[in-house]
Amino acid sequence: MNNVMYFVWLAAAYLLGSVSSAVWVARTKHGINIREHGSGNAGATNILRVLGPRAALPVFIFDFLKGLAAVQFIRFTALDSQVNPELYTGYEIALGICAVVGHIFPVFASFKGGKGVATIAGILVAISPYPMLLALTVFLVTFLTTRYVSLSSVMAAITFPVFVIFLFGMILMPEKTSLTLKCFSLIASTMIIITHRKNIRRLRNGTENKISFGKRREQ
Repeated sequence: MNNVMYFVWLAAAYLLGSVSSAVWVARTKHGINIREHGSGNAGATNILRVLGPRAALPVFIFDFLKGLAAVQFIRFTALDSQVNPELYTGYEIALGICAVVGHIFPVFASFKGGKGVATIAGILVAISPYPMLLALTVFLVTFLTTRYVSLSSVMAAITFPVFVIFLFGMILMPEKTSLTLKCFSLIASTMIIITHRKNIRRLRNGTENKISFGKRREQ
């Protein structure tokens, strides 16, 4: 496969990431522009806050599957994980990053999307499932304790590279944890923290909203 086709699949991953399920669900099912409500983000958390869990669940699943599916595009290339594992992992990561960029800056939704947490989760489950499951556990424990999705996401982001680099990279699976994956764990963590910088500021100021599973906050 020539280099042009590699870029074609990267572009395809970006376009897949640009399909904004939050915008579509809010507009078609509820008649609103989700980017004008709540936090203004086109993601599952804002859908949960504004429209409730029944609307948020399919959005989260779709955004998660975008990341998972984007990584699978590598199956259409000539790369072989046994021949060159670092290159193979690197291209998986590149496909995933393109999907996340599409989610955050969607060409189909005026380049105003979500924060990419669900999409990154899908990518990491595809590439590094065991550390991701541990990070998901951190997310769930933090969320059930505090009801802050933002804090839970940041805590999972902080601990994920610790699991990849130290727990699996040095102790449990050092031979199967590539340098490329270790580097990406830091990149993914940084991306999530950066996209949550406003939430972090609100957490510090005590003005961040908790998630309630009762009535919807606004229509």
